[in-house]
Amino acid sequence: MVKSSLPIWLACWALAVASGIVFRPPLPVDETRYLAVAWEMWMRGDFIVPYLNGEPYHHKPPLLFWLMTAGWSVFGVNEWWPRLVAPFFAVATLWGSVRLASLLWPDDKVTAQLTPLLLVGTAFWAIFQTVTMFDMMLATFTVLALLGIITAWRDGGWSGWLLVGLAIGLGVLAKGPAILLHILPVALLAPWWGPRLSSGPDQPLVSWKQWYFRLFIAFLIGAAIALVWAIPAGIQGGEEYRNMIFWGQSAGRIVQSFDHARPFWWYLAVIPPLLLPWLLWPQLWQSLRSRFDIADGAFRVLIAWVIPAVFVFSLISGKQLHYLLPEFAAFALLFARVLSVQADTPVPKMSRALMASFFAVLCVLLLAFPHLSDFIKNPQRFELLNPYWGGALLIMVVLIWFLAGRSVTSAIKVVAVCMAGLILITHLVAKDKLAQTYDLKPIAMALKKYEDQGYALANFGTYHGQYQFLGRLKTPMAQMGIDHDITSAHIAATPKGVVVAYYYRSKMPEFPADAVPLEEFRFRDFSVKIWSIDLFRKYRKLGNRS
Repeated sequence: MVKSSLPIWLACWALAVASGIVFRPPLPVDETRYLAVAWEMWMRGDFIVPYLNGEPYHHKPPLLFWLMTAGWSVFGVNEWWPRLVAPFFAVATLWGSVRLASLLWPDDKVTAQLTPLLLVGTAFWAIFQTVTMFDMMLATFTVLALLGIITAWRDGGWSGWLLVGLAIGLGVLAKGPAILLHILPVALLAPWWGPRLSSGPDQPLVSWKQWYFRLFIAFLIGAAIALVWAIPAGIQGGEEYRNMIFWGQSAGRIVQSFDHARPFWWYLAVIPPLLLPWLLWPQLWQSLRSRFDIADGAFRVLIAWVIPAVFVFSLISGKQLHYLLPEFAAFALLFARVLSVQADTPVPKMSRALMASFFAVLCVLLLAFPHLSDFIKNPQRFELLNPYWGGALLIMVVLIWFLAGRSVTSAIKVVAVCMAGLILITHLVAKDKLAQTYDLKPIAMALKKYEDQGYALANFGTYHGQYQFLGRLKTPMAQMGIDHDITSAHIAATPKGVVVAYYYRSKMPEFPADAVPLEEFRFRDFSVKIWSIDLFRKYRKLGNRS
C-alpha cells in the first residue's frame, strides 16, 4: 500500500503561505492594486464593473475581486482574507494534480503521491503560491478542465464536458480567454493521445464528430458563464470599457502587447531555471531517458498541454514568468511518472550532493554578499540578503545529505520540506527589511489622516491604487503632472489638498531648496514626500529634475 503524501505536501503549502501572509506586506504595485479594486467594489456595492481610483478597471475580470469581497462579507474587511484567495487555488491545484495523475495512470498510485510533492518543491511554484495574482486561479481551472477532458474520454458521457465548460467559464472570469490557450490543444489533439491512453478505450466512446461537437458545447457553456457577467458589465461600463473587455484585453493583447515585451525565445531560456531544484537531480534525467515514451497516451496529453501553450505565449510579445504557471502541474506529473519506478531506489551520494547543491549555492552566495558590496551595482538592493539566512540554508543542505539517501521518495519529501523551510526562513530573516522597503501602510495612513481632515488627495504621476485599501481611503486620488491642464485644473479647484510624490523618476515637482514637505517617507531606495497643494499653487512650474 502506498503511503499518502497528503500530510506532507499540505503542511509544505500551509507553511509557505502562512509565512508570506504573516511576515510580508502586500507587494506594490500588483497586490496593492488588486486590493484597491476589491476595496472600491466593496465601497461602491457595485459587483458588475470593477473600478480603480474612480475609473472602470478593464485590465482583469472580476472573479478575484468577487472572492475577496465575499470573504469580507463573512469575516469583515481585513487584509488576510484577500491574500488567502490565491493560495486556496494553489492547494486546489495540488489536489487536482493528484486526481489527474490517477486518471492518466489509474494503476500507478505512486505517481499520484509524488506529483504534489514535486510541485510544492519547485522553487517557482513555492514562491508564487503565496502571491495574490490571477494565474494561480487559472492553474486550477486548467487542471479542472483537463480532468473533464480525460473523464469525457474514459466514460463517453456529458459529465466531463460539463466540467470543461465550467472550467472555461470560470477561467475567463479569472483571467480572460487565456484559459483556452492552456486547454484547447489537449481537447483538439484527442485523436493523437486518446487511443494510446493506458487503461482507457482504444477508440472514443462517441464518434469524433460527436467529440468535437461536445467540445463546442462545452465552449458555449463556458462562454455563457462569462457573458452572464460581460454583457451587463459592457452595458454598464460604457463604450470604452466594453471595447476593452471584449477586444483590448483579449485579442488586442495578442496582436500588440501593452507591456513586458521580450524576444520569442525568452520562455525557452527561463523555463529550466524555474524547474529548479529538480533539474539538478541525476535520477530525474536518468528516468526521463529510460521512462519517457512518446507512444504513451498520458505523456502525449502532457505534451499537448505544454508545447502549444509555450509556443503560443512565445509568439506574443508580452511575456511574464507567471503566464506559464498553469503548465507547471504538467511538469510535476511528468517528473512523478518517470520517477515512480524508482520510488524505493536508494539515492547515491553524488545525486544527493547535486540536489543539495541548489541550497548550498544559495548558502555560499548569501554568506558572501556582505563582502561583495564594492563589486555590486546598487548594493543597497541586496540588504535583504542577510548572512544568517545562508547559515540556515546550510542546515537544509545537511538534512538533504543525511535524510534523502534512503529512497527517491524520501528525497522528494525532504526537498519539498526544505523548500517550504526556505520560504519561511526568507520571510523570517527579511521581515523587518521587507516592512521598511515595501510596506506602504505608513504612507497610506498618513493620507487617510489628511482625507479625514477634509483634504483632497492627489498623486504626482500615474496612480496604481497602492494606498487605497491600505489606508481605507474613500475618495479617488487626482493624478497630477501627467497633463498640465489636469494639473492646473486640480490646483484651481482644490483650496485644501495634499500631493504625494515618488522621487525616483525624472518628472518630479520642483520647489525651492527651503520648501519643506508635510511628511516624508522611504520606499525601497526612494523618497516619498507629501506636499501641500499650496506649494503647487505658488510654484506653477513643474519641471524636470534633470
